[in-house]
Amino acid sequence: MKSAVLTKDAEGKLVVRVVDMDRPAPGPGELVVDMKACGLCGTDLEKMRGEYTASMPVIGHEAVGTVSAVGAGVEGFKAGDRVFPHHHVPCYECELCMAGSETMCKNYRTSNIAPGGFSEAFRVPSWNVEKGGVLKLPQSMSFEVASLIEPLACCVRALRRCDVRAGDAVLVVGAGPVGMSHALLLRKLGAAVMLSDVSETRLQFASDAGFGTVLNAAKVDVPQRAKAETGGMGADVAMVATGSKEAIVQGLRSIRKGGTVCLFGVPAKGSVLPYDVSELYNAEQMVVSSYAATEEDTKEALRVLESNAPEFSRLVTHRFPLSRFSEAVEIASSAKAMKVVVTP
Repeated sequence: MKSAVLTKDAEGKLVVRVVDMDRPAPGPGELVVDMKACGLCGTDLEKMRGEYTASMPVIGHEAVGTVSAVGAGVEGFKAGDRVFPHHHVPCYECELCMAGSETMCKNYRTSNIAPGGFSEAFRVPSWNVEKGGVLKLPQSMSFEVASLIEPLACCVRALRRCDVRAGDAVLVVGAGPVGMSHALLLRKLGAAVMLSDVSETRLQFASDAGFGTVLNAAKVDVPQRAKAETGGMGADVAMVATGSKEAIVQGLRSIRKGGTVCLFGVPAKGSVLPYDVSELYNAEQMVVSSYAATEEDTKEALRVLESNAPEFSRLVTHRFPLSRFSEAVEIASSAKAMKVVVTP
Protein backbone atom coordinates (compact mmCIF):
# COMPACT_ATOMS: atom_id res chain seq x y z
CA MET A 1 0.00 0.00 0.00
CA LYS A 2 0.98 3.67 -0.33
CA SER A 3 1.77 5.82 2.71
CA ALA A 4 3.16 9.33 3.19
CA VAL A 5 5.65 9.15 6.04
CA LEU A 6 8.06 11.54 7.71
CA THR A 7 11.67 10.33 7.50
CA LYS A 8 15.20 11.77 7.43
CA ASP A 9 17.47 12.00 4.41
CA ALA A 10 21.18 11.17 4.32
CA GLU A 11 21.98 14.58 5.79
CA GLY A 12 19.57 14.13 8.68
CA LYS A 13 16.97 16.57 7.31
CA LEU A 14 13.28 15.77 7.65
CA VAL A 15 11.60 14.79 4.40
CA VAL A 16 8.22 13.36 3.46
CA ARG A 17 8.05 10.49 1.06
CA VAL A 18 5.15 8.47 -0.35
CA VAL A 19 6.42 4.92 0.00
CA ASP A 20 5.20 1.37 -0.52
CA MET A 21 4.73 -0.75 2.59
CA ASP A 22 2.83 -3.81 3.71
CA ARG A 23 -0.78 -3.38 4.77
CA PRO A 24 -1.10 -3.46 8.54
CA ALA A 25 -2.73 -6.42 10.26
CA PRO A 26 -4.73 -6.00 13.47
CA GLY A 27 -3.37 -7.39 16.71
CA PRO A 28 -5.63 -8.29 19.64
CA GLY A 29 -8.02 -5.43 20.40
CA GLU A 30 -7.01 -3.47 17.31
CA LEU A 31 -8.71 -2.27 14.15
CA VAL A 32 -7.42 -1.69 10.64
CA VAL A 33 -9.12 1.17 8.81
CA ASP A 34 -9.04 1.92 5.09
CA MET A 35 -8.54 5.67 4.85
CA LYS A 36 -11.18 7.56 2.86
CA ALA A 37 -10.18 11.13 3.77
CA CYS A 38 -7.55 12.80 5.95
CA GLY A 39 -7.22 16.52 6.58
CA LEU A 40 -3.82 18.17 6.25
CA CYS A 41 -3.27 20.09 9.48
CA GLY A 42 -0.98 23.00 10.30
CA THR A 43 0.77 20.78 12.84
CA ASP A 44 1.54 18.30 10.05
CA LEU A 45 3.27 21.12 8.19
CA GLU A 46 5.16 22.12 11.34
CA LYS A 47 6.32 18.53 11.84
CA MET A 48 7.59 18.44 8.26
CA ARG A 49 9.58 21.61 8.93
CA GLY A 50 10.93 20.22 12.22
CA GLU A 51 9.18 22.95 14.23
CA TYR A 52 6.66 20.85 16.16
CA THR A 53 7.79 19.07 19.32
CA ALA A 54 4.56 18.39 21.22
CA SER A 55 4.17 14.76 20.18
CA MET A 56 5.62 11.90 18.18
CA PRO A 57 6.55 12.67 14.53
CA VAL A 58 3.61 10.88 12.91
CA ILE A 59 1.76 12.86 10.24
CA GLY A 60 -1.91 12.56 9.45
CA HIS A 61 -4.23 12.64 12.47
CA GLU A 62 -7.50 13.84 10.92
CA ALA A 63 -8.27 10.53 9.21
CA VAL A 64 -11.60 8.78 8.70
CA GLY A 65 -12.50 5.64 6.79
CA THR A 66 -14.02 2.17 6.88
CA VAL A 67 -13.02 -0.74 9.08
CA SER A 68 -11.38 -3.44 6.96
CA ALA A 69 -10.13 -5.83 9.65
CA VAL A 70 -11.01 -6.47 13.30
CA GLY A 71 -8.59 -7.89 15.84
CA ALA A 72 -9.37 -10.62 18.35
CA GLY A 73 -11.48 -9.48 21.28
CA VAL A 74 -12.84 -6.30 19.68
CA GLU A 75 -16.56 -5.83 20.29
CA GLY A 76 -18.91 -3.33 18.70
CA PHE A 77 -17.09 -2.97 15.39
CA LYS A 78 -17.17 -4.96 12.17
CA ALA A 79 -15.73 -4.74 8.68
CA GLY A 80 -17.45 -2.02 6.71
CA ASP A 81 -18.18 0.29 9.64
CA ARG A 82 -17.59 3.95 8.82
CA VAL A 83 -15.44 5.41 11.61
CA PHE A 84 -13.45 8.30 13.01
CA PRO A 85 -10.50 7.02 15.09
CA HIS A 86 -8.98 9.54 17.48
CA HIS A 87 -5.19 9.36 17.28
CA HIS A 88 -4.54 10.19 20.98
CA VAL A 89 -6.71 9.03 23.89
CA PRO A 90 -6.21 9.65 27.65
CA CYS A 91 -6.72 7.09 30.43
CA TYR A 92 -9.55 9.04 32.15
CA GLU A 93 -8.38 7.62 35.49
CA CYS A 94 -5.21 9.46 36.58
CA GLU A 95 -5.03 12.62 38.69
CA LEU A 96 -4.58 14.85 35.62
CA CYS A 97 -7.60 13.34 33.89
CA MET A 98 -9.71 13.66 37.03
CA ALA A 99 -8.62 17.30 37.33
CA GLY A 100 -9.92 18.05 33.81
CA SER A 101 -6.50 18.08 32.15
CA GLU A 102 -7.10 14.94 30.10
CA THR A 103 -4.85 15.95 27.23
CA MET A 104 -1.97 16.24 29.71
CA CYS A 105 -2.43 12.58 30.74
CA LYS A 106 0.90 10.73 30.56
CA ASN A 107 -0.76 8.14 28.32
CA TYR A 108 -2.31 10.64 25.91
CA ARG A 109 0.57 10.91 23.45
CA THR A 110 1.91 7.37 23.80
CA SER A 111 -0.23 5.76 21.10
CA ASN A 112 -1.14 6.79 17.58
CA ILE A 113 -2.65 5.42 14.41
CA ALA A 114 0.10 3.68 12.43
CA PRO A 115 1.79 4.41 10.14
CA GLY A 116 -0.30 7.62 10.08
CA GLY A 117 -3.45 9.00 8.50
CA PHE A 118 -1.91 9.67 5.10
CA SER A 119 -1.94 5.97 4.26
CA GLU A 120 -4.24 3.78 2.23
CA ALA A 121 -4.82 1.84 5.46
CA PHE A 122 -3.74 2.29 9.08
CA ARG A 123 -3.87 0.39 12.36
CA VAL A 124 -5.76 1.73 15.38
CA PRO A 125 -4.08 0.62 18.66
CA SER A 126 -6.04 -1.39 21.20
CA TRP A 127 -5.65 1.46 23.75
CA ASN A 128 -7.55 3.85 21.48
CA VAL A 129 -10.27 1.28 20.78
CA GLU A 130 -10.64 0.24 24.42
CA LYS A 131 -10.80 3.82 25.73
CA GLY A 132 -13.60 4.88 23.38
CA GLY A 133 -11.49 6.72 20.85
CA VAL A 134 -13.29 5.31 17.79
CA LEU A 135 -16.62 6.89 16.83
CA LYS A 136 -19.05 5.47 14.29
CA LEU A 137 -20.10 7.90 11.59
CA PRO A 138 -23.69 8.43 10.47
CA GLN A 139 -24.41 7.16 6.96
CA SER A 140 -25.56 10.64 5.97
CA MET A 141 -22.17 12.23 6.69
CA SER A 142 -19.57 12.35 3.93
CA PHE A 143 -16.03 11.27 4.75
CA GLU A 144 -14.81 14.71 3.73
CA VAL A 145 -16.97 16.41 6.36
CA ALA A 146 -16.10 13.72 8.90
CA SER A 147 -12.39 14.53 8.46
CA LEU A 148 -13.16 17.83 10.20
CA ILE A 149 -14.11 16.09 13.48
CA GLU A 150 -10.65 16.17 15.07
CA PRO A 151 -9.75 19.83 14.36
CA LEU A 152 -13.25 20.97 15.27
CA ALA A 153 -13.05 19.00 18.53
CA CYS A 154 -9.88 20.92 19.41
CA CYS A 155 -11.82 24.16 18.89
CA VAL A 156 -14.68 22.88 21.06
CA ARG A 157 -12.22 22.23 23.89
CA ALA A 158 -10.58 25.65 23.57
CA LEU A 159 -13.90 27.52 23.75
CA ARG A 160 -14.88 25.45 26.76
CA ARG A 161 -11.60 26.21 28.51
CA CYS A 162 -12.17 29.93 27.94
CA ASP A 163 -15.79 29.72 29.10
CA VAL A 164 -17.03 31.67 26.09
CA ARG A 165 -20.69 32.66 26.39
CA ALA A 166 -23.43 34.12 24.25
CA GLY A 167 -22.94 37.87 23.86
CA ASP A 168 -19.16 37.78 24.38
CA ALA A 169 -17.02 39.78 21.96
CA VAL A 170 -14.34 37.44 20.60
CA LEU A 171 -11.40 38.28 18.37
CA VAL A 172 -10.15 35.30 16.37
CA VAL A 173 -6.54 35.97 15.41
CA GLY A 174 -5.82 33.93 12.29
CA ALA A 175 -8.53 33.22 9.71
CA GLY A 176 -7.17 29.88 8.48
CA PRO A 177 -9.08 26.58 8.74
CA VAL A 178 -9.07 26.38 12.55
CA GLY A 179 -9.64 30.11 12.91
CA MET A 180 -12.71 29.83 10.70
CA SER A 181 -13.84 26.74 12.63
CA HIS A 182 -13.66 28.80 15.83
CA ALA A 183 -15.57 31.62 14.15
CA LEU A 184 -18.37 29.30 12.99
CA LEU A 185 -18.68 27.74 16.46
CA LEU A 186 -18.66 31.17 18.09
CA ARG A 187 -21.41 32.41 15.81
CA LYS A 188 -23.54 29.44 16.82
CA LEU A 189 -22.88 30.27 20.48
CA GLY A 190 -24.16 33.78 19.90
CA ALA A 191 -20.82 35.56 20.31
CA ALA A 192 -19.89 38.73 18.43
CA VAL A 193 -16.99 37.64 16.21
CA MET A 194 -14.09 39.65 14.82
CA LEU A 195 -11.37 38.05 12.69
CA SER A 196 -7.87 39.21 11.82
CA ASP A 197 -5.27 37.86 9.41
CA VAL A 198 -2.67 39.09 6.94
CA SER A 199 -4.00 37.03 4.03
CA GLU A 200 -6.54 38.83 1.87
CA THR A 201 -7.64 35.46 0.47
CA ARG A 202 -8.58 34.18 3.90
CA LEU A 203 -10.16 37.46 4.97
CA GLN A 204 -12.29 37.41 1.82
CA PHE A 205 -13.32 33.85 2.65
CA ALA A 206 -14.40 35.03 6.13
CA SER A 207 -16.31 37.93 4.64
CA ASP A 208 -18.05 35.63 2.15
CA ALA A 209 -19.02 33.41 5.08
CA GLY A 210 -20.97 36.33 6.54
CA PHE A 211 -18.54 37.76 9.08
CA GLY A 212 -18.70 41.55 9.09
CA THR A 213 -15.60 42.54 11.06
CA VAL A 214 -12.58 41.16 9.20
CA LEU A 215 -9.32 43.01 9.78
CA ASN A 216 -6.10 42.91 7.78
CA ALA A 217 -3.43 43.07 10.48
CA ALA A 218 -0.90 44.30 7.94
CA LYS A 219 -3.01 47.37 7.20
CA VAL A 220 -4.97 48.29 10.33
CA ASP A 221 -4.30 48.56 14.06
CA VAL A 222 -6.22 45.47 15.19
CA PRO A 223 -6.18 46.22 18.97
CA GLN A 224 -7.46 49.73 18.27
CA ARG A 225 -10.25 48.41 16.03
CA ALA A 226 -11.16 45.68 18.52
CA LYS A 227 -11.63 48.34 21.17
CA ALA A 228 -13.57 50.59 18.80
CA GLU A 229 -15.92 47.69 18.01
CA THR A 230 -16.56 47.14 21.73
CA GLY A 231 -17.20 50.66 22.96
CA GLY A 232 -13.59 51.16 23.99
CA MET A 233 -13.49 48.05 26.21
CA GLY A 234 -11.70 45.44 24.11
CA ALA A 235 -12.61 41.85 23.34
CA ASP A 236 -13.72 39.52 26.13
CA VAL A 237 -11.62 36.77 24.55
CA ALA A 238 -8.89 36.67 21.92
CA MET A 239 -8.56 33.23 20.35
CA VAL A 240 -5.06 33.07 18.83
CA ALA A 241 -5.38 30.44 16.11
CA THR A 242 -1.79 30.74 14.93
CA GLY A 243 1.59 30.18 16.55
CA SER A 244 2.95 33.58 15.54
CA LYS A 245 4.31 35.48 18.54
CA GLU A 246 3.23 38.74 16.88
CA ALA A 247 -0.31 37.35 16.74
CA ILE A 248 -0.15 36.50 20.45
CA VAL A 249 0.86 40.06 21.29
CA GLN A 250 -1.94 41.31 19.05
CA GLY A 251 -4.39 39.24 21.06
CA LEU A 252 -2.99 40.50 24.37
CA ARG A 253 -3.37 44.12 23.28
CA SER A 254 -6.92 43.55 22.00
CA ILE A 255 -8.65 42.22 25.13
CA ARG A 256 -10.43 44.17 27.82
CA LYS A 257 -9.41 44.42 31.45
CA GLY A 258 -10.18 41.03 32.95
CA GLY A 259 -10.24 39.48 29.50
CA THR A 260 -8.71 36.23 28.29
CA VAL A 261 -6.22 35.28 25.60
CA CYS A 262 -6.29 31.65 24.46
CA LEU A 263 -3.12 30.19 22.94
CA PHE A 264 -4.56 27.73 20.45
CA GLY A 265 -1.95 27.80 17.69
CA VAL A 266 1.40 26.16 18.43
CA PRO A 267 4.21 28.68 19.09
CA ALA A 268 7.64 27.68 17.81
CA LYS A 269 9.90 26.32 20.52
CA GLY A 270 11.95 29.15 22.00
CA SER A 271 9.35 31.84 21.27
CA VAL A 272 9.80 34.91 23.47
CA LEU A 273 7.16 37.64 23.58
CA PRO A 274 8.03 41.34 23.43
CA TYR A 275 5.42 42.14 26.04
CA ASP A 276 5.46 43.70 29.49
CA VAL A 277 3.98 41.05 31.77
CA SER A 278 3.12 43.70 34.36
CA GLU A 279 0.35 44.81 32.00
CA LEU A 280 -1.28 41.41 32.43
CA TYR A 281 -1.19 41.74 36.18
CA ASN A 282 -2.44 45.31 36.31
CA ALA A 283 -5.34 44.54 33.99
CA GLU A 284 -6.12 41.19 35.69
CA GLN A 285 -5.99 39.43 32.34
CA MET A 286 -5.64 35.70 31.82
CA VAL A 287 -3.68 33.60 29.37
CA VAL A 288 -5.12 30.13 28.76
CA SER A 289 -3.62 27.47 26.52
CA SER A 290 -5.56 24.64 24.92
CA TYR A 291 -3.97 21.49 23.56
CA ALA A 292 -5.80 18.90 21.44
CA ALA A 293 -9.14 17.30 22.41
CA THR A 294 -10.86 14.55 24.37
CA GLU A 295 -13.65 12.14 23.46
CA GLU A 296 -16.16 14.51 25.04
CA ASP A 297 -14.98 17.05 22.47
CA THR A 298 -14.92 14.68 19.48
CA LYS A 299 -18.48 13.58 20.23
CA GLU A 300 -19.60 17.21 20.41
CA ALA A 301 -17.79 17.99 17.16
CA LEU A 302 -19.56 15.06 15.48
CA ARG A 303 -22.93 16.37 16.70
CA VAL A 304 -22.15 19.87 15.39
CA LEU A 305 -21.07 18.58 11.99
CA GLU A 306 -24.05 16.26 11.68
CA SER A 307 -26.47 19.18 12.00
CA ASN A 308 -24.38 21.81 10.22
CA ALA A 309 -22.56 19.89 7.47
CA PRO A 310 -23.14 22.38 4.60
CA GLU A 311 -21.75 25.31 6.59
CA PHE A 312 -18.59 23.51 7.69
CA SER A 313 -18.07 21.65 4.40
CA ARG A 314 -17.25 24.98 2.74
CA LEU A 315 -14.01 25.02 4.71
CA VAL A 316 -12.66 22.27 2.43
CA THR A 317 -11.34 24.09 -0.62
CA HIS A 318 -8.78 21.64 -2.03
CA ARG A 319 -8.62 17.87 -2.45
CA PHE A 320 -5.65 15.73 -3.54
CA PRO A 321 -5.09 12.01 -3.94
CA LEU A 322 -2.27 10.46 -1.92
CA SER A 323 -0.17 10.20 -5.09
CA ARG A 324 -0.11 14.04 -5.26
CA PHE A 325 0.74 14.54 -1.59
CA SER A 326 3.57 16.99 -2.34
CA GLU A 327 1.08 19.25 -4.15
CA ALA A 328 -1.27 19.06 -1.19
CA VAL A 329 1.55 20.21 1.11
CA GLU A 330 2.50 23.03 -1.24
CA ILE A 331 -0.99 24.49 -1.49
CA ALA A 332 -1.65 24.04 2.25
CA SER A 333 1.52 26.01 2.98
CA SER A 334 0.58 28.89 0.70
CA ALA A 335 -2.34 30.48 2.61
CA LYS A 336 -4.24 30.31 -0.70
CA ALA A 337 -6.22 27.35 0.59
CA MET A 338 -8.48 26.83 3.55
CA LYS A 339 -8.74 23.14 4.39
CA VAL A 340 -6.83 20.62 2.25
CA VAL A 341 -8.05 17.02 2.32
CA VAL A 342 -6.10 14.00 1.10
CA THR A 343 -7.86 10.92 -0.29
CA PRO A 344 -6.46 7.45 -1.13
